Amino acid sequence: MLFKYQKWDSAFAKKAADSPFDTLMDLFQELLTIASGDVSQALRWLTELDNQYDITEQFENFGIGDFVEELEQRGYIEQDRDQNMLVITRKTERSLRRRSLREIFNNLEKGSVGNHQTNYLGRGLERKPETRNWQQGDDIANIDSVGTMMNMLKHSNIDQMNLHEDDIRVHDTDHYTSVATVLLIDLSHSMILYGEDRITPAKKVAMALSELILNNYAKDSLDIVAFGNEAWKVEIEDLPYLKAGPYHTNTQQALQLARHTLHKRKYANKQVFMITDGKPSCIIENGKIYKNSFGLDQKIVNKVLDEAVKCRRDNIDITTFMIARDPYLQDFVRKLSKANKGRAYFASLDNLGGYIFEDYIRNRKRRIK
Repeated sequence: MLFKYQKWDSAFAKKAADSPFDTLMDLFQELLTIASGDVSQALRWLTELDNQYDITEQFENFGIGDFVEELEQRGYIEQDRDQNMLVITRKTERSLRRRSLREIFNNLEKGSVGNHQTNYLGRGLERKPETRNWQQGDDIANIDSVGTMMNMLKHSNIDQMNLHEDDIRVHDTDHYTSVATVLLIDLSHSMILYGEDRITPAKKVAMALSELILNNYAKDSLDIVAFGNEAWKVEIEDLPYLKAGPYHTNTQQALQLARHTLHKRKYANKQVFMITDGKPSCIIENGKIYKNSFGLDQKIVNKVLDEAVKCRRDNIDITTFMIARDPYLQDFVRKLSKANKGRAYFASLDNLGGYIFEDYIRNRKRRIK
């Protein structure tokens, strides 16, 4: 094994949470998420905020220039020589996902999210206090020694101990199950319309959910699909760069791509999470976009509902997280949920992450006999 020794640099020491770098880093990551990974834009905003609110005045000999230099030293940003611009690194992409995960869990009530156990008892991983009769194939590690001994003593004496098969008691255990999930993110123009940034909370949820699954539920699968005029798959490392565009909302193709993706996943439990703020406004028909931005076009709506029914037939649950309050849009979402026998949440941007995480964990609970 090769060890490399060099002079200690205190800049890399683990600092307190309120250190100058950490304080600016937290703000920089928020701005970076809003800027869809654009380092230059995020740094411009950070500089403007510093000029307006004197953020770095509280620090001793540490300004925005020092922060940028330390970002490069720590490997969070680097110079892209081909594009002649600063870009984020894989380390920053991971850091953004972790930050999103912490932010969502910090907003949840303590104890509201736990391990993904089932509601039914039987053979599993975590021992329960309840016991039952032993069955062939039960793990002997789960034998209730006290209960078994008490049963045996009922027909034994000091001279002879008689253990019968019916005496043996074993602890019930919680079951754990794996889930294949497709997360749909609406990137239509309405996600940034009316002066409200709806795409940033959606990206945070996607980054946090991917980090949760990668680190805590490795046997689960997560696919991410973005949709506007069309639907397309998004890699986890590309999440920070997502941005809304001049798109309509092709909900039908998004659900179709999710269904086809889940067909390839060999999981008993499959689900779709859809984050959207608008009505379906387009479909692909004969290779061309058919669109209607005014009201709910019944032709488009019927195509979406047909896809929801197909998902139901394939045992794919659809949970819709609606971040708009228009009554006619809510009525459409209710119809969608009815067609799929799924669920709908009318969530604000602040509690979107909490709704999705609690629903994800609840959906992993399966009754196994």
